[in-house]
Amino acid sequence: MTYEFTIIVPIYNEEDNIPRLEKELANYIKIATKKTKVLFINDGSKDHSQSLLEKICAKNTHFSFLLFDKNYGLTPAIKAGFDATTTELVGYIDADLQTSPLDFNLLLEHIPKYDLVTGVRQNRKDSTFKKLSSTLANNIRRAFTKDGVEDTGCPLKVIKTSYAQKIPMFRGLHRFLPAMILLQNGKIKQVPVQHFPRIAGKTKFGFWNRSIGPLADCFAYLWMKRKYIDYSISKKSFDI
Repeated sequence: MTYEFTIIVPIYNEEDNIPRLEKELANYIKIATKKTKVLFINDGSKDHSQSLLEKICAKNTHFSFLLFDKNYGLTPAIKAGFDATTTELVGYIDADLQTSPLDFNLLLEHIPKYDLVTGVRQNRKDSTFKKLSSTLANNIRRAFTKDGVEDTGCPLKVIKTSYAQKIPMFRGLHRFLPAMILLQNGKIKQVPVQHFPRIAGKTKFGFWNRSIGPLADCFAYLWMKRKYIDYSISKKSFDI
């Protein structure tokens, strides 16, 4: 089968969510507007996540996995997914299923005209503290990046792979994906998506991850922006 869209799902100690992931992603594949496959990135889980993933992938040709030798973090997991993608389009979703795979179709509707389409979580079902720290982090990033993105932390995105694979990733850069697409002179679009409470597993992020940490990452982004190399070739005299 010729696939058009790869969904990356970073996994770290999510054994309680994996059965639901299999069901919801399999249901989405049936109604997806693009021929879709799923790539799980196991970020060195210490629970039974890997054995569950291997069983899923063994019985379903639309699913595959990569296993890290240890825990590296969310950004390396996303980068590994980008690097392994061979389809024209790539997206990702968090394993906690606080966003719905069904909403990928809403994002894919706009991808022909844009290079990244990102969700904006509506009626968030998080704690007041989590929402406040997320709002603070978004405000900090917007002030630094000027990308105009309302909800950069939304874990539901679709990107043209040619753009995704050109992003020079560093730890924490998953928070700056829209800004990095803009650095490539790409176009971005924001689309409202559903949001649900986490019903299994534990969040891997606290106040530092959502607010104070991203402030330090913003300075790294500004350094990268100043050093970023981008070019286009207008003419060549040989075939590559």
